[in-house]
Amino acid sequence: MNEVNQQMDLILRGTAEVIQRNELEQKLARAIKEKRPLRVKAGFDPTAPDLHLGHTVLLHKMKHFQDLGHEVIFLIGDFTGMIGDPSGVSETRVALTKAQVQENAKTYERQVYKVLDSQKTKIDFNSRWMMTMPAEALIELSSHYNVARMLEREDFHNRYQEQKPISIHEFMYPLIQGYDSVALKADVELGGTDQKFNLLVGRDLQRAYGQEAQVVITMPLLEGTDGVKKMSKSVGNYIALEDRPAEMFGKVMSVSDQLMLRYYELLTTEDLGHLKNKHPMEAKQDLAHAIVARYHGARAADQARDEFRQRFSQREFPDQPDAHVRLTTKDVADKSKPSINVLELVARTNLIPSKSEARRLIVQGGVEVNEEKQSDPQAMLALQPGHQYRVRVGRRKYALVEYSP
Repeated sequence: MNEVNQQMDLILRGTAEVIQRNELEQKLARAIKEKRPLRVKAGFDPTAPDLHLGHTVLLHKMKHFQDLGHEVIFLIGDFTGMIGDPSGVSETRVALTKAQVQENAKTYERQVYKVLDSQKTKIDFNSRWMMTMPAEALIELSSHYNVARMLEREDFHNRYQEQKPISIHEFMYPLIQGYDSVALKADVELGGTDQKFNLLVGRDLQRAYGQEAQVVITMPLLEGTDGVKKMSKSVGNYIALEDRPAEMFGKVMSVSDQLMLRYYELLTTEDLGHLKNKHPMEAKQDLAHAIVARYHGARAADQARDEFRQRFSQREFPDQPDAHVRLTTKDVADKSKPSINVLELVARTNLIPSKSEARRLIVQGGVEVNEEKQSDPQAMLALQPGHQYRVRVGRRKYALVEYSP
């Protein structure tokens, strides 16, 4: 495997879209040949003081480029932050004051180095070129895009169709974000999938200003702890980088097994194949430990894990559970991939008088397996030899289940 392919393997991990892949390969090949690192840019508007794990999806991709020897630019949109990104909103955002933006920007500078290498990261502010841009230059910038193209953008189109107001300054947002790429001569720009329109404006403007168009890489929007909505402080489903270690550990442990795999893919560089040999509870604790260690250090992560295990043991299970069930190969249909559905597992505990009552309890959310709520009676639980499964039935009934082939 040549060096371009090796770099592409890491760069493509977890990405949603690359525009255009062949251009990225060409840029990488030229960078290797000329020994000139690519300039990789990602912009963050300081609209709130806290960075959370959702933001780090981009930061980790920046770190991938950094580890490959490329130059990364963490661009703080202190100028665009005063406009407010119209992406994904149905009405004009309330503009932040310059003082609010500057205060939030200070916290970003502190938090970004929790992921990126402080010795290899360039932090810049788009006010550096926008605050000194003369009126004629701003008019020239505006001349490179038209209203029809702006209205192709989904959120603008929807608001126009619904006769909701669109302020002129909102049209300036994608233009200024695009001009940031011109000012920085970016080779690659990273952003969330909701930023695709803005990122493509950057490609168009670079061509208009006589530059080679940047490659656009979009990253998925990380779901919050609820597993449904994008991680957001306003929704309350976020894990902040400056959460206390125990709080951060507990929040990671609260996510579903399916979401855990997505967190592994987008927030770590671990080989996902290794997770097949781990019990979900063990894998989730490893993930929580790794995340806490990254932002608070290994000692804090060890302590958070110990505290969680102690709380888990004391809160969920008494010294003597109400039932102790041992399953064998006779209790499973496929001996090569042993598993049991939730309804049958609860029935085997004999803590519920009937399967119909067990089914009702499961659907109502009254059953947990290893502290994870189960709502589908037919959901299959993989069984691993020697592992214990802690089953809570209702509020005060507990069973310990083991599988021994």
